[in-house]
Amino acid sequence: MDINGAPSPDKTILLFLHGVGDGDPNNQWRNQLVTTLQQLGYPNLDEVTVIAPKYAHALKGFDDETSIPPVTIAQPGRDAARQNRRDFERRIGALEFRLGRHHRGEGRIGGDVVINSALALPPFAQARNYMSTEQIRAQVLRRILSQLPDSGRLMIVAHSLGSVIAADLLRRLPVGIEVTGMVTIGSPLANSRFDVEKLRSTLKEPPTNLSWWVNFWNRHDPVSASRGVSSVFPWLIDFRVDSPLSTHVHDAVQYLGDDAVGAAIGYALFGSLSKEVVPSNTAVDIAPDTAEVYALLALRYASLVRMRLAGDLRERYSGALRQVQATVIDNIIQRNEQSGRPTPSIVGRLGFDLADADAPVPDSLPAGHFPKDEAVVPLTVVATENILRPFEITVPKDKLREAMKDLTAEMGLGSQYGTDVFEAGKRADQALGGNRAAVNWIKWGAIGAGAVAVVAATGGLALAAAPGVAGAAVVTTALASFGPGGMIGGLVTAGTLVGAGGGGIAFGLASPGASAETLESVVGRQLAAVILRQLQDLEQDPAVWKMLVEIEAEVRREHERLDEFSDEGAPGLKELKRKITAVERALAFMRENGLEPGASEQEAESIRMSL
Repeated sequence: MDINGAPSPDKTILLFLHGVGDGDPNNQWRNQLVTTLQQLGYPNLDEVTVIAPKYAHALKGFDDETSIPPVTIAQPGRDAARQNRRDFERRIGALEFRLGRHHRGEGRIGGDVVINSALALPPFAQARNYMSTEQIRAQVLRRILSQLPDSGRLMIVAHSLGSVIAADLLRRLPVGIEVTGMVTIGSPLANSRFDVEKLRSTLKEPPTNLSWWVNFWNRHDPVSASRGVSSVFPWLIDFRVDSPLSTHVHDAVQYLGDDAVGAAIGYALFGSLSKEVVPSNTAVDIAPDTAEVYALLALRYASLVRMRLAGDLRERYSGALRQVQATVIDNIIQRNEQSGRPTPSIVGRLGFDLADADAPVPDSLPAGHFPKDEAVVPLTVVATENILRPFEITVPKDKLREAMKDLTAEMGLGSQYGTDVFEAGKRADQALGGNRAAVNWIKWGAIGAGAVAVVAATGGLALAAAPGVAGAAVVTTALASFGPGGMIGGLVTAGTLVGAGGGGIAFGLASPGASAETLESVVGRQLAAVILRQLQDLEQDPAVWKMLVEIEAEVRREHERLDEFSDEGAPGLKELKRKITAVERALAFMRENGLEPGASEQEAESIRMSL
């Protein structure tokens, strides 16, 4: 054991868990880590308590029989687990924004075969023993636990087999220990042979004692097989290390020489490198309302898109964004003044005088934290709306996707969430397209403006407004203040169309005044939100299914009413048939993918009573 003094209650302890081999008796891992930390501007480890257990001998056999240490960190109840997951995602998202882009990796063809074959060789007997011999596993875990204090803050760095041991150890730590962060390097956990005691199931959710977990992999490392471990534990984040190919590519020293690895460890041990002091603001401030939240999200997304553009496209986009931002903020301020409501400082700071050609445009700040389930509708809408309305500028889809990944990382959701936003739209687009050319889902926003006007005219929007998305008063105010065709009014009302249900919307979309493209834009975005929830393993909103069923019923009813007397090839009937097809495909997709809600307990009881 390597301990620098007794653990201090106000300092974080560093626990290093080695992989197979001799356990690095000379602590070369530490020497390299100190070098990397100092190069980054962090202190060395002189004031840090370092615990580096040596258990190479214990991996070869066991002396006395002992039992596996008991689980001390229990799984919380459903509500507590959901809050724990939200808190974890907020921390992991902030860390990703600090370190860089999550990179899961695609895996190497035949990689698992290589690892499985290697496990049969003598050099990997220690790993084989830990996975297959309970007494050896118990001996290693107890040896590590015997060197840890009963309470305090712990930062874990685990290499290779040590990452498997670390995952196995997490739920067996003393209840008084808070794991401020865990960094795994060169981990084989993505391989099913290392699913010791069903780790994949027991760690389906992050343990309550873990602040965050970051895994680093190298595309040349045969143990990691060109992939991270988020494919097994989707709540953590992976980063790729690009050290050159060499015979030591899997060594801990190679990984610990990487700046990103050092930055993650340094942050867990010492906090942020930034010494800037944020001035306190004692002025009374208020939280932005629904319309302002949508506006802030859209402006930030537009700003992130602009950063990824170049040349003439960037110049035109910047000019359009300048006018849109000034107009949007001015409209919000005017609305608030008329209603006697203060303007939140986070909104007001974005305003400037558009008449002054030299006036600088204040940059949008990174978006605040959003719970994953509450972000589904706003992000689906922001991704599909024309956020530069009334300007029309075509931006390459890859730029939009990358900007969305940046946005979701800032929001504490992780960049994978941003990837899934566009993947959900793509799948919804394909589901509705059938055999014909699919609708471009990014263009749905322009069509959706027509849907807003139609549904609002029929009174459907007020009926559809739900408290969890935007109440009727909010929607009415947005329409009155900004108009359905304006950026803010369009965003808020589109959010209502995606996130709420009601007979008014069904009636409005079935009416002749609503085109088939309009219905497809509404149904398509509803389906995209459903798929995004599925990709992110979130609870589905049963109101979506109910609303789609209502839309189908109203459209069929309208078709039956007109079919009786109209010409067989009447354009109106063709439009209605296209509407029916779109809703049918959406419902079929949900049914085929297990997204159809089951009967409620009351409905189930009613069915049983009727039998």
